[in-house]
Amino acid sequence: MERKDRYPLKNLNTFGIDVAARHYVRFDAEKEIFEYLRRPPLAEATYLILGGGSNFLFTGDFPGTVFHPALKGISIVEEGASHLSVKAMAGEKWDELVAFAVNNRWGGIENLSYIPGTVGASVVQNIGAYGVEVRSVIQRVETIDVPTGKRAVFSGQECGFGYRTSRFKKEGCDRFLITAVVFLLRKNPRFVLDYPGVAEKVQALGDPCLKSVRRAIIDIRKQKLPDPAVIGNAGSFFKNPIVEKQKMERLVKNNPDLPHYPLSDGRFKLAAGWLIDRCGWKGKQVGRVAVHDRQALVLVNRGQATGREILSFSEKIRQSVEQKYGILLEREVRVVEPTM
Repeated sequence: MERKDRYPLKNLNTFGIDVAARHYVRFDAEKEIFEYLRRPPLAEATYLILGGGSNFLFTGDFPGTVFHPALKGISIVEEGASHLSVKAMAGEKWDELVAFAVNNRWGGIENLSYIPGTVGASVVQNIGAYGVEVRSVIQRVETIDVPTGKRAVFSGQECGFGYRTSRFKKEGCDRFLITAVVFLLRKNPRFVLDYPGVAEKVQALGDPCLKSVRRAIIDIRKQKLPDPAVIGNAGSFFKNPIVEKQKMERLVKNNPDLPHYPLSDGRFKLAAGWLIDRCGWKGKQVGRVAVHDRQALVLVNRGQATGREILSFSEKIRQSVEQKYGILLEREVRVVEPTM
């Protein structure tokens, strides 16, 4: 366990925002968390659970304590004829878990290749890409209830998953510190290739297999998305809006090329990137913040931008889309204010 005061968070958020936490605690083992939470409470009640920071936007220094779970390890906890349960600790890098699974011929998460962040964060956000969401393979989530210091385990069905959300994001945010996740993976993979462009990319690499699917997804993502290690960003800044059928029909009547996708509940998901692009924002830069020139859903830090600058820039985009299409985009990133 490491404890520090006035700890810089620039390397713990992929936007590269230069802020600090009043207190910082890194946990390297589960027992350290239990021991720490048995101590008398800190002077301030404010705390934040931070993994790789790939979905955070800090608008200033954090006035409380940052808990950084750095627990590592991957193991098989149960194995059957067709499936196996793989336990990954929360601090493992998500894409390293995907690579590990693919190299061992375990299917289920290959379409989620090259997504930044940690295993723990993948659950909070219910990450998804190219026709797959992580909730489809989650068997259980092991956590510690911070206020009580007690263990709490949730089945996949108890996690309250929704589009880019979960109970860990909606209900008492930061209440549960995720320590490990158990994934149910397949020994005989079923490839999901119906997302536009994926099948063609896989075929160009040869016969479909886990490695060719992973390679195809990585190539597609690299073509569309900037690397946070090169230029600060948090991936998709906005969620794709979900609207009722009537609204979708009105929008498509006036905009026949608007991408729209039917959902199981009768509603439709629209392409936020298309809306932003049609409002003239794609590639546009204001000060030190810009919309990426290849993917309008991504905002980038062109160098030393503050969180306030990025937030203000994003609000201008939201207002523009709302004025033109009557849709208020919802941020996918979590904004962390100094006074929270």
